[in-house]
Amino acid sequence: MLPSRYFIDLTQPEIAAQLKKNPLVVLPQGSVEQHGPHLPTGTDIFASNVIAHAVAERMDGLVLPGGPLGVTPLHMPFEGTITLTPDTYMRVVTETCASAAQHGAKYLLILNWHELNIPPLAVAADLLHREHGMTVLTVQACFVAEDLFGKECGGLTHGGEIEALAVIAYRPDLVHLDRIDYSSDHAHGHKVDALRRTRSYQPVLSDVRSIAPTGWYGNPQHATVEKARRMLNDVADAIAKQSAEIFRQLDRLQCGVAEIKPWSKVR
Repeated sequence: MLPSRYFIDLTQPEIAAQLKKNPLVVLPQGSVEQHGPHLPTGTDIFASNVIAHAVAERMDGLVLPGGPLGVTPLHMPFEGTITLTPDTYMRVVTETCASAAQHGAKYLLILNWHELNIPPLAVAADLLHREHGMTVLTVQACFVAEDLFGKECGGLTHGGEIEALAVIAYRPDLVHLDRIDYSSDHAHGHKVDALRRTRSYQPVLSDVRSIAPTGWYGNPQHATVEKARRMLNDVADAIAKQSAEIFRQLDRLQCGVAEIKPWSKVR
């Protein structure tokens, strides 16, 4: 049994044996950006990493080292934010996964927790499929969490309870609920977030202050370790189950395979 699902924790023989057993890799994606006075700048990558590991355990895969940086010019007015250009970001993603493909990885699950990564990730995923032969599925884990816990946690807000729970699940010591202060107006934040998250219309905002003048909004004060564990397990269960089913469908559609053994145990 593997001591860890994180690629960088394992030895070369362990990685070779696992890829031969099940050629599935999970790539966590996030960003480094301000999340108010109570959450770390690595919130998004911490969230995607901890969920990716839980999903990999359920699907018997490996978690690739997802670079912490994403595309986040929206947050650059605040200190603590580091952004890549879309071109640089896509190259990092494609070259990371292409290396894994060269070593035998055939299935790629990109697990993302940062909205501004979505457009360049779509381009990178298509390239990895067409040029490197990988079967690729991208999952927006932040929206899965919103679907499951949005009503309970006041929606998916920047720096709110859902994000606090994700970091608590990773490292509770990085969450400082005693420092919660100056949350921006919730009604305005929800209104502008709803404006940019529609299926049909996607406006470009100058910076995050259009959503939240203080940089964040939400109600994270009710986040607990118990709720964080529940969210992690429920989100990982949902992603693993649905991803396994989609990979099964892709195998039938693209490979003419009736059933692929690695997904048969995931329910």
